[in-house]
Amino acid sequence: MTCDLTKSNHRTPGRAATSNPHVRFDRYQVTAVDEGWDQGGELPVLRTQVTEEDARRIITRNSSPDLSFDRSINPYRGCEHGCIYCFARPSHAFLGLSPGLDFETRLIARPNAAEQLRKELSHPRYVPATIAIGTNTDAYQPIERDRGFMRQVLQVLSDFNHPVAVVTKGTLIERDVDILAPMAAKGLVRVGISVTTLDPRTSRAMEPRVPLPKARLRTIRHLTEAGIPVRVMVSPVVPALTDHELEAILAAASDVGAVAASAIALRLPREVAGLFRDWLADCYPDRAARVMGRVRELHGGRDYDSEFGRRMTGQGEWASLIHQRFRLATRKLGLDRSLPPLRSDLFKRPPQSGDQMSLF
Repeated sequence: MTCDLTKSNHRTPGRAATSNPHVRFDRYQVTAVDEGWDQGGELPVLRTQVTEEDARRIITRNSSPDLSFDRSINPYRGCEHGCIYCFARPSHAFLGLSPGLDFETRLIARPNAAEQLRKELSHPRYVPATIAIGTNTDAYQPIERDRGFMRQVLQVLSDFNHPVAVVTKGTLIERDVDILAPMAAKGLVRVGISVTTLDPRTSRAMEPRVPLPKARLRTIRHLTEAGIPVRVMVSPVVPALTDHELEAILAAASDVGAVAASAIALRLPREVAGLFRDWLADCYPDRAARVMGRVRELHGGRDYDSEFGRRMTGQGEWASLIHQRFRLATRKLGLDRSLPPLRSDLFKRPPQSGDQMSLF
């Protein structure tokens, strides 16, 4: 069964979350109460609101043993793509906003991202290493088309010959091929494109404002034709909903030029679990219990296991089966390889206003 958004109780057009869970840091909670005034039908379209903040620091550090990078950049907080499974949703609570509809509709843009990045890279004690972008919220979400803050950040990284790894679902990344391709020729960039399903209806239900799967596959082709190495990311793999597509997604991505692959099983931290359960009940009531049963099997009987080393791989027979299928498929398609490390030795601070000129 495929989710039929025209017949579901999914009340907000173009949004995945069906509610705004309370902010866990708030002292008081707000609860909606039906007073009998509901006249039926869908609610009006919920428009995106964007506010701006000046970032005091733009490079965020992490020490997670599960991650291959120790620093990242987020030009935006919140994500209009609205993926119901997004593990970044709980981060919105730190802003006093809900991980539900607020995460999709109340966004924070950081117009000084490029300027602040230039300052941080220019610090005499800065030591270069790959910066990851798109690992929390997607820098190529729809508002980037008007704001262009991600492009400005890329230009700074290019000016410094700084390595960067970009992860996105957005086809807008093709706009920046003129920056990315020369960086790729120097060994300074790689891109990960996330493809969760090949079914456009499932994609539209799970990821309401993400370009459809065929468009993302075209983006892989366009980037690879420009000499930019692309890894296809089958993430997340949703048990009993998208897991049967694993091999087909890998094959489709290989056909359009992807050179490597990765897969991560669904994880539902904090508020994401309740949002995902509500979404399942609304869109896939026939299989909601089965999906959540598999999810709990994957995470030791709970909706989510936050332990390092397990949270992104899962455990149990289903996890083992997915890992085995992934290994076999990537080996057959030639995607079972790690991309070479990006170069940090080319890093150089470009001349800036006020610098002393060299005598030689």
